Amino acid sequence: MSALNKIARTMVSDRRGILAADESIGTMSARLEQVGVKASAENRRVYRELIVTTPQLAESISGVILADETFHQKLTDGRTFPQYLDDIGILAGIKVDTGAKPLAGSPSEKITEGLDGLRERVADYVKGGATFAKWRAVINIGPDAPSDRAVHANVHALARYAGLCQEGGLVPIVEPEVLMDGDHSLARCQEVSAAVLEVLFEELDLMRVQLDGIVLKPNMVVAGSGSGERPSVEEVAEATVETLRATVPSAVPGIAFLSGGQRPELATQHLGAMQKLGPLPWELTFSFGRALVGPALETWRGDDNNWTAAQQALSERAVANFAAR
Repeated sequence: MSALNKIARTMVSDRRGILAADESIGTMSARLEQVGVKASAENRRVYRELIVTTPQLAESISGVILADETFHQKLTDGRTFPQYLDDIGILAGIKVDTGAKPLAGSPSEKITEGLDGLRERVADYVKGGATFAKWRAVINIGPDAPSDRAVHANVHALARYAGLCQEGGLVPIVEPEVLMDGDHSLARCQEVSAAVLEVLFEELDLMRVQLDGIVLKPNMVVAGSGSGERPSVEEVAEATVETLRATVPSAVPGIAFLSGGQRPELATQHLGAMQKLGPLPWELTFSFGRALVGPALETWRGDDNNWTAAQQALSERAVANFAAR
């Protein structure tokens, strides 16, 4: 077993999942302000410390994805976030893309940037204690979207990122997110998700990415949030697993779903329903952000008196997803 394969399997094994605490400075600041907390580097640090120091977190969480700012910050006790996570048996990950920007010639679609200087940044993150990385590509569905140009540009970037990470010793989380924003049907989401994954694995093969040393982080197949269509939990689970069976090679150790704006409880129900559709060649787990930490942030609201209750809110969501596996 290669070192990359061992890390990837650790990320998706023992029913644990991956916590995404990698919001950009702008996104995290906006979320703090929404709950009445002043946006500052210190408040972002304190909130992330609340998250990672939640008691027994390692029982249900295998890894935490950090933003660059958090990666270089320290907890109150003086340890860096990667050092602390390693001490409690959780892998430290790092978001390495620099965000989605308008695609040239098609400004309604996005292309994720961040390849410049990535080899050197990967080396620095490995020295700092990172074991895996994340890169998110966003694909929107619309009347004329996604275009072939947007799909190919994004999966090409994902494949180049994955190759650079593996070369430097990091397991890449490969995240092609088909957004649930829009009025498209579940069937349309399934069609687009399958097409994106098919092209993605062609590109990963072209870039000679070691498939047993990655974790795939796709969207679940759901109807557009503005469609009015409300598929059952079973319908979402069946459509998602059917799409994965048709497109994802068995060499991939695990698939860690993003929540994509779903209600926390619903995302958990979908994850649980998929477990009943086996046997499957890969582990199915979760890599949630808002669906895990949203309730904690709403509870904390910058008040230290709410610290324990906020950690309990996070623990309940993490344990619920652990149980769903």
